[in-house]
Amino acid sequence: MEEQLCLRFNVCGPGKEWQIRVKRGKKIAVGILSAAVVVLLFAVLQRLVQPKYADDILEGNFTAEYYQETTKHDVLMIGDCEVYENFDPIYLWKNYGITSYIRGNAQQLTWQSYYMLEDTLKYEKPKLVVYNVQALTHGEPQKEEYNRMTLDGMKWSKTKWNAINASMCKGENMLDYIFPILRYHSRITSLSRSDLTYFASARKVTHNGYYMRIDVLPASESDVADPTWLLGKQNSTKNGAGEDISGEEEDGSADDDVYDPWDDIPEDDVYDPWDDIPEDDTEETDSSDPWDAVDEQEAGTTEKEDDSADGGVVFGKYPMQYLDKMTALCKRNNIQLVLIKAPSLAPQWYDSEDAQVVEYAKKNKLPYINFYELLKETGIDYETDTYDGGLHMNLSGAEKLSKYLGNVLVKDYGIKDHRGDKTLAKVYDEKCRIHDNMIRAQQKELDRYGEIRSY
Repeated sequence: MEEQLCLRFNVCGPGKEWQIRVKRGKKIAVGILSAAVVVLLFAVLQRLVQPKYADDILEGNFTAEYYQETTKHDVLMIGDCEVYENFDPIYLWKNYGITSYIRGNAQQLTWQSYYMLEDTLKYEKPKLVVYNVQALTHGEPQKEEYNRMTLDGMKWSKTKWNAINASMCKGENMLDYIFPILRYHSRITSLSRSDLTYFASARKVTHNGYYMRIDVLPASESDVADPTWLLGKQNSTKNGAGEDISGEEEDGSADDDVYDPWDDIPEDDVYDPWDDIPEDDTEETDSSDPWDAVDEQEAGTTEKEDDSADGGVVFGKYPMQYLDKMTALCKRNNIQLVLIKAPSLAPQWYDSEDAQVVEYAKKNKLPYINFYELLKETGIDYETDTYDGGLHMNLSGAEKLSKYLGNVLVKDYGIKDHRGDKTLAKVYDEKCRIHDNMIRAQQKELDRYGEIRSY
């Protein structure tokens, strides 16, 4: 009180006034410093408990890796595992001089791919976008785990906010995404060495978004996919417009369920960051759910009543709306959009599903490449070109698909060869070195253990 009166009525001497102001300044500085320490400790603890995806489920690092790029790309590929495991941007550079990047994640849904594109346009403007259409069969969010792996790595922006709102499953809430510690706090009692090793920066696991595997598991030696439905398409002459279909008709007897590649992996073999979270922390909250307002029938779920006559899914309103948004966004930015379907043996790609894509492509004057119909042209062999029985390509298969795509990009769309650019060549020389080193490292593990354990 004495200090306040002294300063207010100016009745204290110059020395006294200076001492009072210094004292006040110290109090303010201590307060600011204390607040900063609290914020810093909170940030450190939050980062510490977040999953690092360094040991088993590496896909959780894919989204964040994009922001480490120092050069721009002429081609952007977006979609789910049918993109990031089946096409190799480093091959495209080595053989065509094409600069490309894959922004894909495990079960990346159509609306998430749209927001990945929107996010990318904040940093660069590609000449061409490739979108794999498999996710159109999903009419609503699937699992929190997939949402987290896809969205946690995005930089905060209005785009990320909208992506989260579009993706949340029942029981999820925005606050948990803003402050991940609220979701992962229980991991504090089960931290591993990886949480410290990759505290500052995540383990880099892709090559311009491509996830590499060089091992081989023939489709004939695996029971995760039934290749018989594809036999009639091996010699198909059907083109991108859906014409001249040949081959045997499907009997529709294949399993209608959408295949989840994680279902075949023993739980004990894969670390799941959600295993460390008590059930009480996963109960539904009272937060608003953006899906409450979506009519289930219009959303187009993969339930039986929404299936077509041959067992295929009738694409829902929600994913098609976001495909429309993707198409419009590309047109506004003068970007060529190319639709593709990678040749995975599972989940089965039905003729009725393909017909919907063909119709959409015609209506919007978009090219559509169905790689099931190009098995002879690409040379894909499900006995040698897959590492998991036909679900995804290994390096051999990815190179074959990339070779075909590279020819299309150059011949049909005039994508330039940048190998003569010294600046880009220097960057990609290093990328090629890392790419080749991983091939050798995986081969060493195969020779030593008979399997790949670290990738």
